[in-house]
Amino acid sequence: MMRPVVLTIAGSDNSCGAGAQADLKAITALGGYAQTAITCVVAEVPGHVSAIQPVRPRIVAEQVRLSFEAFPVAAVKTGMLYSAAIIRAVAAELEELPMFPPLVVDPVMVASSGEPLLQKSAIAAYQNLLFPRAALVTPNLDELRILSGRPCRDLEEMKAAGLALVRKFGVPFLLKGGHLKSRTAVDVIATEAGFEEFRAGFIRGADTHGTGCTFSAAIATGLAQGLDLSDSVARAKSYITAAIASRLRWNTTTALNHSAEI
Repeated sequence: MMRPVVLTIAGSDNSCGAGAQADLKAITALGGYAQTAITCVVAEVPGHVSAIQPVRPRIVAEQVRLSFEAFPVAAVKTGMLYSAAIIRAVAAELEELPMFPPLVVDPVMVASSGEPLLQKSAIAAYQNLLFPRAALVTPNLDELRILSGRPCRDLEEMKAAGLALVRKFGVPFLLKGGHLKSRTAVDVIATEAGFEEFRAGFIRGADTHGTGCTFSAAIATGLAQGLDLSDSVARAKSYITAAIASRLRWNTTTALNHSAEI
């Protein structure tokens, strides 16, 4: 059976728990055929980002162009884009497509360890060039605070912030509430029509790495397979919950417990 092609435009994580490597695992596990356009080379391990080397924007754009020329790309997911120049290059390439596939934008801004993964000047480029064309934008709690300018201290504040962004950009937002550290990990799709919640038990004691990458890649795979947005998120939620529960652990001097993708 033909696997639908999912293109991830993301950074490379040498520890393979986040970024394009995590996306490859999730897309493949869920029945898609994964392709990559690498935006940055990131030297990191769980808990620490050591160095970032961005790829030249024209090379990023060329990777995207060739994927669409040679393969029937059915969905696109963006992860770490790092700079306004790379965002502009990606947006320009996507705008040239005769048919715009479902686009899941994971607005990667800050690593789980707290280190910045996006230049501040790139936030406006995200908002102007990618958000309005997205089938879904998937900010984590810190990113939701940055984008909305609101504190997002609980579920209701998170929903209010998400609704404001939906009204501003005219597209659905997935509000990821795992960092609220409540007994239940609640993620919410916010649309003009209202909210849909997805709940799972919060797994304590897990220092996660790459969960946002994995979650958004799983959603994009569902959209590529013809699932609607709600079903794509529901399946991705089950997948990421299982990945966290079955995470791998190493006792090293620098790496935290690594939530390995299935």
